[in-house]
Amino acid sequence: MTSSDSPDKAAETPETPAARTGVAAMDWAAASADPQYRAAVVDLLGALAYGELAAFERLAEDAKLAPTMADKAELAKMASAEFHHFERLRDRLAEIGEEPTQAMEPFVAAYDGFHKQTAPSDWLEGLVKAYVGDSIASDFYREVAARLDSDTRALVLAVLDDTGHGGFAVEKVRAAIDADPRVGGRLALWARRLMGEALSQSQRVVADRDALSTMLVGGVADGFDLAEVGRMFSRITEAHTKRMAALGLAA
Repeated sequence: MTSSDSPDKAAETPETPAARTGVAAMDWAAASADPQYRAAVVDLLGALAYGELAAFERLAEDAKLAPTMADKAELAKMASAEFHHFERLRDRLAEIGEEPTQAMEPFVAAYDGFHKQTAPSDWLEGLVKAYVGDSIASDFYREVAARLDSDTRALVLAVLDDTGHGGFAVEKVRAAIDADPRVGGRLALWARRLMGEALSQSQRVVADRDALSTMLVGGVADGFDLAEVGRMFSRITEAHTKRMAALGLAA
């Protein structure tokens, strides 16, 4: 996933390490004694794992649209990084006694539905989709990670490391717009559609998974409440606007 550095830096989390309390101050061994928290983390890791697997498949498919051999090789390298992230999440699920496939299964329909609804028609749309869609997801998971136990938080942040797609997408999209300014309007509309679809799918997933929804409103992970959820989505939207500007597109 992208979003670790400017211009695709994740939305700032509202909490500094020094301020961590409750679950966020525990390690996995202590925090997982709460069965509801454990269920929420299994859901979170399952969602992340399938997201990384889907990202690997998508980048490999997008490489077929690449205009040059160098571009194909760059996307292949990014796809490999996504698969490595998937392996880490899969292995962690197995390590804590969960069956990875079962943990991922509840999220297959949402991810596949999103990708079906937002299939790119060309190379540039594919780049914008990976940059915008992955970054929105990364922002969300970084927000949640601040409230996780220390072991799970470290893993989640590690798999959100930038694969290089952000800077690559910005370079290629801006060059395309410079060559033909009309491209900008089409890609801006496309990015707005992606933003809407990504948020809709995220909300559906959270609503369908009791443990995840409870985590977000404060019943499991320390520090979230309904007002903070609203502020969280505001930060994610603001980060999206900045990324659009980096691409040279109107939000």
